Amino acid sequence: PGNCWAFKGQQGQVVIKLPARVRLTAITVQHITKEASPSGTIISAPKDIAVFVSLLGTSGGGLALGGEREEETLLGMFTYNIEKDPIQTFPLKNMLLPRAFSHVKLLVKSNWGNPWYTCIYRVQVHGK
Repeated sequence: PGNCWAFKGQQGQVVIKLPARVRLTAITVQHITKEASPSGTIISAPKDIAVFVSLLGTSGGGLALGGEREEETLLGMFTYNIEKDPIQTFPLKNMLLPRAFSHVKLLVKSNWGNPWYTCIYRVQVHGK
């Protein structure tokens, strides 16, 4: 407990560089349990999360919108539920993007009430 990547406030983001290009299928987020927390609460856990991939730097160009290249594509928005299992896997919407990516962005939009910081314990990216 406490050995996490913490960022200030309730919102933050991280871009993860993958060791190889991956066709993303799901993402897993893990936090500690209430029982493992010294304070007995896990209000620093992420709540609303969005996952993006970047289309820049990929072969074949990006999606065009009004002649401009779209920089990021949303693959999913989900809620990490602190009342459920501490390890939660969420499927990503990759039907529109049948290609592999080397970077994935995790955007934490809110947490479970801690005004000072949000903790990320583990993020796993799944794919082929």
